[in-house]
Amino acid sequence: MADLILNVDFAPCKRPRKKETGNQKHKNFLRRRRALERRAPKQAAVPKQAAVPKQPPGRGSQKQPDPSGRRGKKQGAADAAGKGPEKPSSRQPRLCPKANGPASVTRPGVAAQNGSASCNGTGLPSKPKTAGGGTAKGKQRAPGLPPRPSKLVAIDCEMVGTGPGGRTSDLARCSIVSYEGDVLYDQYIRPAAPIVDYRTRWSGIRPRHMVNAVPFSKARREILCILSGKIVVGHAIYNDFKALKYFHPKAVTRDTSKIPLLNRKGGFPENVAISLKRLVKELLHRDIQVGKSGHSSVEDARATMELYKVVETEWEQHLMLNPVQE
Repeated sequence: MADLILNVDFAPCKRPRKKETGNQKHKNFLRRRRALERRAPKQAAVPKQAAVPKQPPGRGSQKQPDPSGRRGKKQGAADAAGKGPEKPSSRQPRLCPKANGPASVTRPGVAAQNGSASCNGTGLPSKPKTAGGGTAKGKQRAPGLPPRPSKLVAIDCEMVGTGPGGRTSDLARCSIVSYEGDVLYDQYIRPAAPIVDYRTRWSGIRPRHMVNAVPFSKARREILCILSGKIVVGHAIYNDFKALKYFHPKAVTRDTSKIPLLNRKGGFPENVAISLKRLVKELLHRDIQVGKSGHSSVEDARATMELYKVVETEWEQHLMLNPVQE
């Protein structure tokens, strides 16, 4: 029997290469790509995932919308149970606004420091309270009551004659007393013009009083500083203001020569200006402006304040109902 000889070639057969088409540059590119594919290790293909944008810290977790339009099983179960999205942690700091400034961070249970406003749960600063449990606003005086004694002063001035024939009245002494009669100011004042007539019989001013007298400009500044914001009481007070070259507001001026109630209590006609000496004699039963040494501005100022006190309550109530027009 003839021997059968098989010639078997176990070398892997090579697939016939496809005919490369294109120009030489394209053929070189395909050759390099096949060489790189043979060298690179094979890796499992990983599906690409959509990039998730980062969330700012401290805002709580919020789930991004599902691009496929379907919800996961856990989210669907939470919605069915009535649970909403996850809330921010209660340990997050709260922002408490300051007045005219940036917001300050305060944690629950810790009071705001350095004078900053504290939160009251609504994001607004709470209203300050006083120690007595009231509001921060001070107590207001009930309407119709007399003004506070600290707001009242009485003034009286003495004048000398300057100018041609001494007919011009210039300030030479001014006295101001408090509601209780304490002397707040009492100075001899040197006029800017030369003194022609001292009028000692009425003013009590003598040449020796002008040696160390205060200059008019300086005295005026000091007097107006005391009268500022006060209710000023005086008798024929327009003469005093004229000598001071100043006019106090009528609403806070009390002229005892123009209070009809005083004249009525003293038995005088209501529309007649009665002298201070006669009013004090009838209502206070006291004599003032006696002797030839002249008047005392301190004594006259105190007497004027006492006259005002006689009709203080009634007169202030009358002014409340009939305000003085400026």
